[in-house]
Parts: sequence; structure tokens; C-alpha cells
Amino acid sequence: MALLQISEPGMSTAPHQRKLAVGIDLGTTNSLVATVRSGVAETLADEQGRVIVPSVVHYADDQAPLVGYEAIPYKAIDSANTISSIKRVLGRSLADITDDSAYQFESGKDSVPRIKTKTGALSAVEISADILRHLKMRGEQTLGDELSGVVITVPAYFDDAQRQATKDAARLAGLNVFRLLNEPTAAAIAYGLDQAEEGVIAVFDLGGGTFDISILRLRQGVFEVLATGGDSALGGDDFDTAISRWALEQLPEQVRNDKDIYRHICLQARQAKEQLSQQRAVDLNISEQLSLPLTVDTFEQLIEPLIQKTLIACRRALRDANISKSEIAQVVMVGGSTRVPRVREAVSELFQRQPYTDIDPDRVVAIGAAIQADILAGNKPGDEMLLLDVIPLSLGIETMGGLVEKIITRNTTIPVARAQEFTTYKDGQTAMRVHVLQGERELVADCRSLATFDLTGIPPLVAGAARIKVTFQVDADGLLQVNAEEINTGVSANIEVKPSYGLSDAEIEAMLQASMENAKQDMLLRSLREQQVEADRVIEALDSALAKDGEQLLTKDELLIINQARDALFSVRQSTNQPEQIQDAIKYLEQVSEEYVARRMNQSVRSMVQGRKIEELQD
Repeated sequence: MALLQISEPGMSTAPHQRKLAVGIDLGTTNSLVATVRSGVAETLADEQGRVIVPSVVHYADDQAPLVGYEAIPYKAIDSANTISSIKRVLGRSLADITDDSAYQFESGKDSVPRIKTKTGALSAVEISADILRHLKMRGEQTLGDELSGVVITVPAYFDDAQRQATKDAARLAGLNVFRLLNEPTAAAIAYGLDQAEEGVIAVFDLGGGTFDISILRLRQGVFEVLATGGDSALGGDDFDTAISRWALEQLPEQVRNDKDIYRHICLQARQAKEQLSQQRAVDLNISEQLSLPLTVDTFEQLIEPLIQKTLIACRRALRDANISKSEIAQVVMVGGSTRVPRVREAVSELFQRQPYTDIDPDRVVAIGAAIQADILAGNKPGDEMLLLDVIPLSLGIETMGGLVEKIITRNTTIPVARAQEFTTYKDGQTAMRVHVLQGERELVADCRSLATFDLTGIPPLVAGAARIKVTFQVDADGLLQVNAEEINTGVSANIEVKPSYGLSDAEIEAMLQASMENAKQDMLLRSLREQQVEADRVIEALDSALAKDGEQLLTKDELLIINQARDALFSVRQSTNQPEQIQDAIKYLEQVSEEYVARRMNQSVRSMVQGRKIEELQD
């Protein structure tokens, strides 16, 4: 007998009314896939009822890649061909990789680092694609049809290169990417819809290999990310490494360099970390003859420096959001590593409130991604929720004097498009090089170069007459397009910014730290450079004018006074680091040249009207 399924209004699951879409949490340690069915977001399990897919891939000569639990046994017996934590390599250069693993990296012709395996040298994009294919297959087998699209989550601190690498991996796996979604934001979606809370919340996301902190404002169905921070190479794997290194120090020197023993210890370390969340002490079984006792107290001492790094990022995010601890309504814990009691205790102490742990920290990100995918697939007409993400670092271009003009500042809501007009510096200038930069400092040398391109075909006008509109457009995935257009002629040039590699962890940390430590000095230096550029412009314009008609329009005494003021400005420009002195010298030169400028204007007007009738000038 057929069963009649009754659904709430707007929640019909009829195949012809709904498009199949999933959310994917592509994690460093574990990955998940989730979907919305009958109005409820749920993670999809395999035949054994397991929702988690370990982010591990094994490669062999005579078979297709093994993904997840099937690959786990090979970590101990064939570690060189069993790849884990590949997310840490996505979008990175060979110089960025500081992995303690036994993988052998090589750089290909396209400068992309590849790992040597039995099936050939594979990039992080290709390995990630194998994980995504596995998740795609689980989604399609469970839902019974092809997927219309997916939402894939990424750490909030992933930069353009890392986001682009994620999208490339998805396309290689045959997935239609609706959008990339920051992991903390995905958690906030799940939490906000489930709990219907309003106010400011902090999302503390500590996974296997990445850490993110986001400060979000939730109000009337609108999620606004006020600030983000974190570390793209900090997570539970580092807890395991701390245990492993401690264990090695306890062993006799003759066995410390044994790679097989080290790999065995790494596996034991992960198990010990998980067990210590439930008990006070465990034994690390190094061999049949040797075991090491590890207590909770020792474990917490080992990981305390790592926990403090997360708290530093939390304090910085609060400052960026201009939010005090007392304004935080709830703290949401995300990621398997937040199960460690000391982590929860430290977060509670910092925010002075008990964090929310109601939602499974392993599943919450995938659930949030599934909810967003359901909306983007068109299954919820009218979009019941508005999602506002932000960019993590400011974007701008180089201007004269090696200065950075920020067009989109950090923590600006995306997607976003911002435009600003610039002009030429020299008479007759017909081209302009646009240098795109990322960072918080005022000088080009202190920021990260993303791309350069040339705008040609600018009409040869006097300096300052051309109007060049530069537009920065960041899409919902955080990827950047830059367009430059000369307004008078319509000539334009553009570039899609896809950096070869991501920022290293040290660069991310240093860029933000340096911007705060050097803020006052940077502003003074910027002011100095601006006055130097203005001095150069004034001197060049004056020299050009004097060469044309200085002797005709000025007496010898007037010319002498102007030249003395000009030389004084040049001397001050070269010798002082005080912008006010240069500014005063510019004002004095403009003052003594005022009569000369007026005479030039009068002469120009006379030459324009000479020999012409009034009627012609009126036309």
C-alpha cells in the first residue's frame, strides 16, 4: 500500500518542485555532505551510518583512489601514497609548505607544488577533487539524482588563491559551485535558524587544521559578519603534533629518528587526545615493550601555547568589530577540536560566558552550507535570510610616491563593487599601469602585490585632465576583478585576480600586527610621501611653464624670486622628513607665482579670442 507523505506548506519534497542541492564541509581532517529534506537540514551518512568522511586519499597503481575510511589503514603501511590534511596545501607555494609529513613535494612546470605518488605527481587541487567526488557520489546516491549545485565551505581567512583552488577542485570533481561560504558564517546560519537568537555572536571554529573566529550580528534574519580573524594552519593536528614531539623526547635517543615509530606515535597521539576529553590519563603504546603515560595536566600544558594563539586572534577580532566582551550574546563552538575541555574552558574565560555546544560541532558547518545551498537552488522563494560576508584584508592600487590607495577596506561586506577616479600625472600621458595590492599598510613595499595590468589609449591631455575610473568588484566567493576605464574615450582594461599562491601564516599574522603597530608612523610617512609627490608636480609644472614664457611675462626680479622659492622647495623636498615644511614651501611658491599664473591665464584667454567675433564665441 502506498504511503501519503504530508509536508508543511512550502516544504514539499516532490522531485519536480525541488532542485537537489547539498552543502559540503571540505575539512582538513574530516569532510561532510548535508542537504535539506522536508524542510530539515541533515548530514548524509554512508551504508554503515557514518556521516564523517576522513579527508584522506590513498593512491595505488592498480585501482581507483580510495577515499575516507577505506584509505585510513594505508596511513600506517603506505604513508607516502596516503595523503591527509591536503587542505593545508591548497593555494600554497612550495616555499609556504612546512609540513612534517613524509610526503615528497616537487614543483611542476606551472610552479604548482605536487606530491609524488604511485599514480604520478598530484596537486592539492587534484587530491581535493577526489575527496569532493566521493562526497558528490554520496549525495547523489542518497538523493537519487544528479545535484543541481553545491555550497562549499572554506576558512574565513582563505585568500583569493586558496578560494580559487577550492573552486578549481570542485569543477574538476564535476560540481556546480553556487558559492563558497565561510565556515564560521555557515555555523552561524545553522545556529541562527535553529535558535532564532538576535544580537552579536562569536563563532569560534577550531577544526583539524584551521582556526577561525568571526564576530557576527544577527538581526531579523540578517547575518552580518562584523570582523573575522584566525589562522589557516592551526588546529587539532597541531595538538597531535605537540603530543608526538613530547613523546619522542621521552624515548631513548636511538629510536627517536625511526620514521615508522614516529608515524605510529602520531596515530597514538590523535587517539590519546580524543580519550583525554573523557578521562584523566591514557597510555601511549609505542611498542609491545614500551608505553608512555600521558595525563590531562601534561596534555593541557603542551597545547596551552596553541590555545593562547586562538585567544589572541579572538581579542583582535573584537577590536576590529569595535565590540566589547559584554556585547557578545552567545559564543558558538564549531569544529571537532572544540571538544577538548581546556579549549572550552579557555573560551569561556575569555568571553565570560558558557559557550553554546548544543549543535554537533562536526556537523554544524555542513548543515549551514546545506541551508544556504537550498536557498540558492531556489527551493525557498523570497530568500528567507540575507547573508553578508566580509573580506579579510584591504584591497587597493599603487599611486605616485609608492603609496597605497585603499579602494575596499578590510571587513567590508561582500559581494561588493567600489569605484574611484584617478588621473594622469604628466602632460601627454597615454598609458597607466594599475598595480593591485592587498594589505593594511600605507606603502606599497609593506603590502602584498596581487596583479598588474596596463590601461592604454588614454588621450594625450595635460596632467590631471584625464579621468580614469578604477572599479574593484569582489564576488560572493571573495574573488576579485579589477577594471580601469578612461571615461572620456571609453577605453578600458581589466583583470581577474587569481594569485598563484596564498598568503603564508606568518604573512597573515604579520600584516595585521604590523598595521596596528605602525599605524601612526605609516600615516606620517604617507603624509610625507603625498607632500613630496605634490612638490614634484608643482616643480615640474613650474619648470615647464617658465621654459615656455617665463622670460616674456616676468621681469628679472620676479623671475629671480620665483626661482629662489622653487629651489627652496626642491631643497626642502629632498632633505626634510616633516610634511608640514614641504607644505609650507609649496604654499610660498604658489604665493610668489600667483601673479605669473594670472598673466599666463590672461594671455591664454587673449590668444583664444583674438580675431574672433562675439557671435563665434557664443556659439
